[in-house]
Amino acid sequence: MSITDEAVHSEHGEPSPGTASRAETSRGERMADWADGRLGTYKWGSLVRKVFPEHWSFMFGEIALYSLVVLILTGIYLTLFFNPSMSETVYHGSHAPLQGIQMSEAYASTVKISFEVRGGLFIRQLHHWAALTMIAATMAHTLRHLLTGSFRKPREINWLVGVVLLLLLTLEGFVGYSLPDDLLSGTGLRIAEGVTLSIPVVGTYLTMFLFGGEFPGTDVIPRFYGLHILLIPGILVALVTAHLILVFYHKHTQFRGPGRTEKNVVGEPFVPNYVAKAGGFFFLVFGVLALLAGIVQINPVWSYGPYRPDQISQGSQPDWYMGFLEGALRAFPAWEFTVSGHTINLGILIPALVLPTLLLVVVACWPFFEAWLTKDNREHHLLDRPREHATRTAFVSSLVAFYLVLFFGGANDILAERFHLSLNAITWTIRFAVFLVPAGTYVVTKRICLGLQRRDHDKLLHGRETGRITRHPHGEFTEAHEPLDAASRFTLLSKQTPAPLPPTAPDSNGIPAPRHRVLELRHRLSRWLHAGQLPLPTAEELQRSLDHAPEKTVTPHQDAPPAEIPSRTTEASRQ
Repeated sequence: MSITDEAVHSEHGEPSPGTASRAETSRGERMADWADGRLGTYKWGSLVRKVFPEHWSFMFGEIALYSLVVLILTGIYLTLFFNPSMSETVYHGSHAPLQGIQMSEAYASTVKISFEVRGGLFIRQLHHWAALTMIAATMAHTLRHLLTGSFRKPREINWLVGVVLLLLLTLEGFVGYSLPDDLLSGTGLRIAEGVTLSIPVVGTYLTMFLFGGEFPGTDVIPRFYGLHILLIPGILVALVTAHLILVFYHKHTQFRGPGRTEKNVVGEPFVPNYVAKAGGFFFLVFGVLALLAGIVQINPVWSYGPYRPDQISQGSQPDWYMGFLEGALRAFPAWEFTVSGHTINLGILIPALVLPTLLLVVVACWPFFEAWLTKDNREHHLLDRPREHATRTAFVSSLVAFYLVLFFGGANDILAERFHLSLNAITWTIRFAVFLVPAGTYVVTKRICLGLQRRDHDKLLHGRETGRITRHPHGEFTEAHEPLDAASRFTLLSKQTPAPLPPTAPDSNGIPAPRHRVLELRHRLSRWLHAGQLPLPTAEELQRSLDHAPEKTVTPHQDAPPAEIPSRTTEASRQ
């Protein structure tokens, strides 16, 4: 029980100097007590000691998060000077080539930011580079989750949050680079208007809602501005917060290794190790983006000129993340038909709406599809190496190949001009490549994964290659091998080899099982997903390999598992 200042008094009613100094608490302690009484800060010890594993692939998510911080900071600055109005004005600013040209207030304010606002061009380019980097890092982050299986239970909801984040980031980027109302962004808006009109039944109503009338209208930039600075960023920040909370709650995934199980996490504590590294990495990302913004020009709107509906620039290209959509529109044939007087334009509807929606649904539903095929309801906190699930890795690689083919298809006019080729020949090549390249990528990737599995199998049985060639007396040349260290053997032997589901069979009376067609389809898909996997060596094979292994000189602590190294931290499971 503490003694208050009022309870410690001298005989004459005054506190004695020595006693008062012992009873008084410091200002910092009083502030800490005040915060704990309202926020429970003394219970945050488990949070600051949260453990994060280390791997280079985990940095993609951090790059996306830090780019979002840069986007928010630079976006606030640009908001102070940008005028989201489509009212017509005549330019009389400092950029001489545009003097006397009629343009919108949005375009005029963008040119003013670039040439008259102190640091405006740098902030504009920093904002643009951060947007491109964030979408690229988010895509790489998504691929990492797909290839390593971190989407499995209990992270399915967080996976869906990530997919929605990727969709919103793409939409936010498109809305953002449409705001300057230059000739390039106006061309993109014209395409967006055509895509919206192609939606059956509701397309015209959606177009009126977006553009406020016939294209280009006078309301599209103000409406896009509200979406860009308020609605979509608010949803993004909320989803990112939920995403990070779920990462903390489920604990971080990690690759297999000594001392690492489904019940713990081995790595660095959140405070001070991870905070120090993350802070340094944030300034590194910020510095690289600032360097790009300072020396690499991007989106020079003054060169394009203001948007005019009757004009279009040759070789116009969208930002890279919209390139696949541009390629799909250019490659798809101009098919259309009429139903009851209504034209259905398949040449726009399928490549611009059906195809991206289908890709998004496949990616979003993959965790549930794989769980249905494997009947696996366990929690997974250890990651797979991509080679260990050959079919999954091959399928993801084929999706990437499909995306890249369409991406390059969006630049068919640039390719034709630069390499002096026929535009029609390139377009037809893209049409065939959309089917052939993903199929070839699937086959090659799966063979590479199975070959890497075979190499790991040989390493376990025969050791690793040393590069030392020995010539025997009878003339034979052999390469010396040495056994793997204990940590590497443990990592290779701890992998899980999934097996296909067993086929369904009728009962003793020949009556098929209920829903046997669904079960048979499930069995065949399970064979597709897991067939061909190389099993681990048996105990007898491993023992024979150890019996025939050459003597190995072991230095002290050479095979000590990482769990015994005191510089590492292990966090136990919540259970």
